[in-house]
Amino acid sequence: MKAILPFLAAATLLVSCAQSPKSTNHSEYQSSNIEAMQKTFDFIKQNCHSTYFIATTDGDQPRVRPFGTIHIFEGKLYIQTGHKKDVAKQIAANPKVELCCFDGQGNWLRLSGTLVEDERIEAKKAMLDAYPELRGMYDENDGNTAVYYFKDATARFDSFVKEQEIEQF
Repeated sequence: MKAILPFLAAATLLVSCAQSPKSTNHSEYQSSNIEAMQKTFDFIKQNCHSTYFIATTDGDQPRVRPFGTIHIFEGKLYIQTGHKKDVAKQIAANPKVELCCFDGQGNWLRLSGTLVEDERIEAKKAMLDAYPELRGMYDENDGNTAVYYFKDATARFDSFVKEQEIEQF
């Protein structure tokens, strides 16, 4: 029996290492503060005319570019881009980003958080259904469409004339 124990231990370790890791269950995660997420979404859609800027890093170099897609799906705030773009590669290397938009009236939003890619067809379809004009460039089945949701997000609503408001979701 003593001679078999090391063999059983090794076999157990081999089986547990050979099992594939569990994929992320995106439907289990939901924002802890739906009202804050909705407030952030509304500010971007209504005050910034859906245009915002996302900052990422490329090595030690910051990179900023405009975005126009923002969507709430299954209780999470999503953005969209293409896997072929540098921004997707930068998010893969460092998923911590900051979004910024300005309403032209002295109010702005900075949203920082971690982006989590959601590879499910349902999430991609929901985003593209919300932005049908993108269907000429993207499709939920094309292998290029990338959708990400914010996790552990902090929204800072700033103004030249009002106190800063901080929301987390």
